[in-house]
Amino acid sequence: MVASEQLAQYLVSGITIGSIYALIALGFTIIYNTTGIINFAQGEFVMLGGMCMAGCTTVLHMPVFPACLLSVAGVVAVGLMIERLAIRPARTASVVTLIIITIGVSIIIKSLTAFVTKDSFTYPPFPGPEHIKVCGASMPGQSLWILGTACCIMMLLSLFFHFTIRGKAMRACAINREAAYIVGIDVEKMSFLSFGLSALIGAVAGIMVTPTTQMAWYRGMDLGLKGFCAVILGGLGSSPGAVIGGLVLGLLETFASFFFSGYKDAIAFSLFLLVLFVRPRGITGRGR
Repeated sequence: MVASEQLAQYLVSGITIGSIYALIALGFTIIYNTTGIINFAQGEFVMLGGMCMAGCTTVLHMPVFPACLLSVAGVVAVGLMIERLAIRPARTASVVTLIIITIGVSIIIKSLTAFVTKDSFTYPPFPGPEHIKVCGASMPGQSLWILGTACCIMMLLSLFFHFTIRGKAMRACAINREAAYIVGIDVEKMSFLSFGLSALIGAVAGIMVTPTTQMAWYRGMDLGLKGFCAVILGGLGSSPGAVIGGLVLGLLETFASFFFSGYKDAIAFSLFLLVLFVRPRGITGRGR
């Protein structure tokens, strides 16, 4: 009984953190599919979401849900500025150059945040039960918010990409960017939209995860790299693969922390290298 309850506890924890990785991975996938760029500033969107939310709730003493809206809006504005000021002027450069630009943007955001504050922040969990029992496992109330929010975002993204004009246009850019341009799709506008959407998802992930841990100026790189590992594991360019990769990575990390205490990061990046060597196309076979 004890063993089964412990297993359930690790499953719940793994799925919870895996949902955060899946959201970060979706942010990578949206920008990659639309522009062909791997945005290594994605982790900074997550960090900014958590830090802005902490500032709104602990410094400005705003209610939770207005603070969420303000934080998400602020991070989306940052994402749109990155596309307009850093990516669009260099749109004729090579993909490698554009990726290097995103790395530089990540360093700038991190440095500016550290200049403002080097402290770590958290805030109380969202309204709801403190803990609930699931198959003998104790699930924090914030985990319900994380899982519910992740599921809602994934469903909304699926509806957006399959049933809206802009969503279909972004999918067309993912299939063939040049052909999309020829048939009249504004590719630059789709790029602009992809950065805003990716920033929104990253901000939500940061807002959801911060009550369960502490957010600081340096956490963006850690979370971004884990999200990138999930992308490679699931298959670069595949939205279902991003979700699968995030959940698998979260579960493996959680169980690794039990069997190899203190080495969960090594497990994640070892898996990343293994996938690159053995199956670079990822679980879904979409990556390249």
